[in-house]
Amino acid sequence: MKDYIGNPLQIRGAEQYILQNGKGNGMHFVYVRNGLGLEAWISVDRCADLSRVIFKGDNYSFMSPCGYVAPSYYDREGTAFLESFNAGFCTTCGLSNVGVPCEDGGVKYPMHGTVSNIPAELNRIDDAENGLTVEACIRDAVIFGKKLTLKRRYFFSYTENSIRLEDSVTNEADFDTPVLILYHCNMGYPLLSENSTVKIPNISCRPRDKEAADYADTALIMEKPQTQFAERCYYYDVEVKNGTANVGIYNKDINKGLVMSYDKTALPAFTEWKMMGKTDYVLGLEPGNCNPDGIKTVREQGKLRILKPDETENISLEFRFTENESEFNSLL
Repeated sequence: MKDYIGNPLQIRGAEQYILQNGKGNGMHFVYVRNGLGLEAWISVDRCADLSRVIFKGDNYSFMSPCGYVAPSYYDREGTAFLESFNAGFCTTCGLSNVGVPCEDGGVKYPMHGTVSNIPAELNRIDDAENGLTVEACIRDAVIFGKKLTLKRRYFFSYTENSIRLEDSVTNEADFDTPVLILYHCNMGYPLLSENSTVKIPNISCRPRDKEAADYADTALIMEKPQTQFAERCYYYDVEVKNGTANVGIYNKDINKGLVMSYDKTALPAFTEWKMMGKTDYVLGLEPGNCNPDGIKTVREQGKLRILKPDETENISLEFRFTENESEFNSLL
């Protein structure tokens, strides 16, 4: 191939951009193309999360009405998190709280924690023959308190349409520290519509509240955007096959979909966030080491993951993109 091109970026690779407008002014992004139709934007200033993903011209991710918001606008009080929640393809929630704001042990914890608003240190971009690697480091630490380091590695394959995400969380404090983490993966139009097929092979499903329970029989049925839709959450015990848990979404309207595979040992919980509101039209597929009930509830349930000093938790997820329904079904 190299004889046909003047520069590798003609076909694939990574480029870096800075936004220059609105609340996203100054935000740093790494834009990646794999040469097979997959495009992704890594938001370096927001935990090196995957902000946007496009596959062969079709958008996969939901972008919330607030759009891009730099971390300087972040407000940790109550549910003000939502005012800067871009959503995107994947927002990392944690590392001290996941879900509702709450108070635990005299400490107030903000909605979904603070890690998604911490700028990352971009450490490496390595372009190899088989794929591109991006590595970053996020430090969720404070003097006299927690000292958690999240090391993040992406691998964008050049031989297939897939993204592999590998995270390691290390407790660098000299005392035991709880770690809560949830990958808030947000599917949006046109991947998401009333004609989408959603599959979450599971052992059991538990509605979060009465609103969700009243519609439990339609949990996996997507609907048209509705006025004043009340969000519904469902907690799944996902099946494991061939060592991984697999969930997915496919839309015949565009003949495209994705399958998310992850290690259930590190991420035993899975939440479906079904939000069919007009303009707030999104499906959350969210593996985590807990459900989004807040640290107080997770502790009371005896499900709180504690890292000892110098202990590391390794986590891996893979997203495989397809334009073949048979392949989608076989991957699941």
